[in-house]
Amino acid sequence: MCGIAGILSFDPLNLTRHRLQLMTDSIMHRGPDGEGFWINERQTVGLGHRRLAIIDLSAAAAQPMHFAGRYAITYNGEIYNYIEIRDALQKKGYAFTTQSDTEVILAAYDCFGIECLQYFDGMFAFAIWDEKEGQLLCARDRFGEKPFYYCQQKDSFLFASEMKALWAAGFEKKTVPAMLLNYLSLGLTIDPFDNSQTFFENIFTLPPGNFMVLSSADQVDAKTYSFKIQSYWDLDKETMVSIDESKAIETFTQLFQTSVNRRLRSDVTIGTSLSGGLDSSAIVAFIHQNLQQKDHYGQAGFSAVFPGFAGDETSYIKQVSEKFQLNNYQVSPTALELIGDFQRLTDHQEEPFQSLSIYAQYKVYELAKQNNVTVLLDGQGADETMAGYHKYYHWYWQELLAAGEFKKCRLEMKLSRQNGVVDHWDWKNYLAAFLPTLAARQLEKKAISEVKEHPYLNHDFFGTDKGMLVDKPVVRHLNEILYYNTRQLGLVELLRYADRNSMAHSREVRLPFLNHQLVEFVFSLPSSYKIRNGFTKWILRQSVDKLLPPSIVWRKDKIGFEPPQQQWMQDKTMQEFQHESRRNLVSQGVLKSAVLKTPLQPLAAHDAGNFDWRYLCAEMCMR
Repeated sequence: MCGIAGILSFDPLNLTRHRLQLMTDSIMHRGPDGEGFWINERQTVGLGHRRLAIIDLSAAAAQPMHFAGRYAITYNGEIYNYIEIRDALQKKGYAFTTQSDTEVILAAYDCFGIECLQYFDGMFAFAIWDEKEGQLLCARDRFGEKPFYYCQQKDSFLFASEMKALWAAGFEKKTVPAMLLNYLSLGLTIDPFDNSQTFFENIFTLPPGNFMVLSSADQVDAKTYSFKIQSYWDLDKETMVSIDESKAIETFTQLFQTSVNRRLRSDVTIGTSLSGGLDSSAIVAFIHQNLQQKDHYGQAGFSAVFPGFAGDETSYIKQVSEKFQLNNYQVSPTALELIGDFQRLTDHQEEPFQSLSIYAQYKVYELAKQNNVTVLLDGQGADETMAGYHKYYHWYWQELLAAGEFKKCRLEMKLSRQNGVVDHWDWKNYLAAFLPTLAARQLEKKAISEVKEHPYLNHDFFGTDKGMLVDKPVVRHLNEILYYNTRQLGLVELLRYADRNSMAHSREVRLPFLNHQLVEFVFSLPSSYKIRNGFTKWILRQSVDKLLPPSIVWRKDKIGFEPPQQQWMQDKTMQEFQHESRRNLVSQGVLKSAVLKTPLQPLAAHDAGNFDWRYLCAEMCMR
């Protein structure tokens, strides 16, 4: 896990070691173990790197790394199956001088070309310069676990792991009005029509599962370059397999065990992020299936707890820790700590975020650093791929209705409600089951009305034709909404939070549920393998039924690292921050002055209409 930066330019004045140094210095937190720079002889491309040493800690594995007298790479991430790929390449005649996965990427690219991306099981963002072809390849992992930002000038292309590196290189920090409008009114952090757009003008992100190729027309005299972005991977949300229940559980279990085992490959100490929920507990259980092979596993679990708060999960964390003899380290963030950390938190995140739930995650990774554990396995990704949130129930019921399975639908509704699901199912849901396109358009109209009718937004600031970045998917079956949340809106922003929170403390987070073969298999299964008998993530529950306490396996609630946000927002100093943010947004013309006369309304982390939180978060990120 590292920080990367680079410049491709036809003007040597724009490509200097000093400018690269400014970029990498700004992301030093991503790689405290070393730095490296390389500029080619013709001074057309420069690469910078900050190193967090995880695999092969020797100096030989430092970056930028060179290969075959032709390639140079700066890379952030981990290729978990690098051992298997290296073995295959050695059989083809390739020789290696390091034990790093970085060298494997370079050899795989030399051997397979762009098709090498299909071989990688991992999280990554990298740029490879091919001196022979005068070409820069940039690529990002399938789900977007690792970030890749870029911007263009007249004769230059710059990229980095974080936007602050681009700002350090001289790019202006200027908010995109449409993005700000949609966040303040709807809480959206991503443009649903263009997932390369960030909150800041002229700064873009390479979409997950995509690669980019930049090449000059002539290696010596050209002053322009071609620019191509292309997808190399996507999920199939339509094709379902016919599979026996026991075989499905067996296949899922094997794929998940392989994913966990690969993500335990490390030359530094590994622990787990333990919330007490099903996902993180399942990872702990699968680690212990074959514990003797886990050389660097530190038997450490890191948790955020909130004694006295309704969302506290201490009792579940204790059950898992005792069963698997974990050394459980706990942190209990407070409003006072939040006040001290808030500016740092927003500076690391760079763009607005949904709630203060990520502060609990931020403190968990800080706790891991304090206890010298460098890598944490985490349960993110399971909810979006296996329908883990309660909101997915009504889409499943609508799928059953549309298929004419009325009896099964009534039974699932009954069992779900017995399991504590609170739904607001009415005639509109019945209509949506049979007219999904109409339902999507009506939801879009409702969202647009919310944007237009927000009482305190100054629409003169945003412009009359801006801000209608509203898209609701047409959902005919459960997989379509899971695809939307996995590939378009939902998971991508959660992965950004995790990357920034972990890197803020120079920690690496690994996500076993996001092995692409595992996710592809889950998407190929009928919906009844995801929701059944009123329970979400049915196939995961079956896979751990004999490994975890029943109270964990068959939990009916869904919490995660949820903090007492409503209580924190009532703190006097936090309220002063909120008033200040309101005043600043009014002075910038974003909000109407009438908002200054309105009492603050502190709400819980996931409450609808949490406008005071959005004002505060957006304004802090704009500073």
